[in-house]
Amino acid sequence: MEYNLADLFESVVDAVPDRQALLYVDHPGTGAERRLTYAELDAAANRIAHHLIDAGIRPGEHLGLHLYNGVEYLQTVLGALKARIVPVNVNYRYVEAELVYLYRDADLAALVFDGEFDERVAAAAPQAPGLRHLVRVGSADAPPAVRVVSFTEAEESGDAGRGFAPRSADDQFIIYTGGTTGMPKGVMWRQEDLFFSGLGGGAPTGEPVRTPQELAERVAAGGDGITFFPTPPLMHGTSTLTAFIGFNFGQRVVLHRKFVPEEVLRTIEKEKVTSVSLVGDAMLRPLIDCLKGPLRGTDCSSLFSVSSSGAIMSDSVRAEFQALVPTVMLLNNFGSSESGFNGTATADSGPEKGFRVQVNARTAVVDPVTYEPVGPGEPGRIAQRGHVPLGYYNDPAKTADTFFRRGEERWVLLGDMATVDAEGIVTVLGRGSQCINTGGEKVYPEEVEQALKSHPDVYDALVAGVPDERWGNRVAAVVQLREGSATLTLEAVQAHCRTRLAGYKIPRALVLADRIQRSPSGKADYRWAKAVAARADRS
Repeated sequence: MEYNLADLFESVVDAVPDRQALLYVDHPGTGAERRLTYAELDAAANRIAHHLIDAGIRPGEHLGLHLYNGVEYLQTVLGALKARIVPVNVNYRYVEAELVYLYRDADLAALVFDGEFDERVAAAAPQAPGLRHLVRVGSADAPPAVRVVSFTEAEESGDAGRGFAPRSADDQFIIYTGGTTGMPKGVMWRQEDLFFSGLGGGAPTGEPVRTPQELAERVAAGGDGITFFPTPPLMHGTSTLTAFIGFNFGQRVVLHRKFVPEEVLRTIEKEKVTSVSLVGDAMLRPLIDCLKGPLRGTDCSSLFSVSSSGAIMSDSVRAEFQALVPTVMLLNNFGSSESGFNGTATADSGPEKGFRVQVNARTAVVDPVTYEPVGPGEPGRIAQRGHVPLGYYNDPAKTADTFFRRGEERWVLLGDMATVDAEGIVTVLGRGSQCINTGGEKVYPEEVEQALKSHPDVYDALVAGVPDERWGNRVAAVVQLREGSATLTLEAVQAHCRTRLAGYKIPRALVLADRIQRSPSGKADYRWAKAVAARADRS
């Protein structure tokens, strides 16, 4: 047995076959739900795996998952891994041209998609010559425009037993980035590397396992009672990895089809959820609004932790939630598709001191040219060594720019600028690609956004640079007001920020938007913010 995700899952199944593995709520509030034990989820995944094999999808070929959250998503990922087929996440917001790009770039041989996307898939699939097998979940509004197999038919045709060929730690898992700063890129992970970097070696908060067999031994020796609830879309790597962390503990994973804050809170109360993962203020703030309003008094006492990855839970929003649920631990985790988990923000992290992270031993801040570690206080880029991806699929140029070797170790160079202090605490400045150069000074949007969100009238905010004849660029804030707030002036914003930021970081332009545009997972859409700020600046 190797550090292969399918092998590891099967070992957990054999240790606790009758323990509940998955609860899926299809339409929250209607009572429509599915509960599967580990044995039932294993059999369901086996059926899809055998169907794919019988359909001629070979080991090493790529299968796209163009799906909302659901049993079918995790069932298909597990089935693909069992058959040594490489799963590839597909952003369900993509339109035809974006889908054609991803289908081609990823060299998809098969696709499992929701019936709601039938029209888009029908338009894009014929333009991807290698895509030869399509499986549709649910029904479409019209007869299928391309030849598909229904998911029900696929399940019925596949054997529920195992009987698979031996697998390897070198089998791959591809995570496509969100494409918020450019075209999405497929990050190629060996499964052993992903197990240790993205899944914490079977124990994200403890000691990693020393052998593959030890994972099931730990599960068998421990009890149950922990419930993991990844609330963002599974199409984003963080959510899928959270589900796998739950499986590696032999615990229960809860899924909702979509993020509906009222129903998330009802499920937390009803199912005694212990651990929720989300993405920043865009998901945490609606939960706060519900707890202060229509769902005041909801029992969240079972919650042990709420963690965010991909976007920061700002200091002011965290304080609001902590006041409502005093016993919960709020964790700002730092990581990426290219590195897995790097560390967790310190208790004093916030607008005054910056986003400070206690990183793991494999993370460093290095000079982006020499790759040598920087000294305390010197700016550099975050890098990780050891269990890192093989590179970007189909993109040798970007791979060469991002992945490097020092001695015998493989490293990945992330896009995040940072400094490190004498105690090894890393202060994340922000994505280098989003950095605003104004009069020679560097301004990172995340720092300004934290200051803006602490204003009582600000519900959400993004910051971007707009051209300036004198300074090159100036800082512009795109702000969504809290409900009930009539307006907000640039002067008021500047006065508020002066108590928290250096003068050159203070916004010089303000745009009030009805809504801040983010991805379904809550990640910032900086291209949108820049375009909105630029349009307002020209008018």
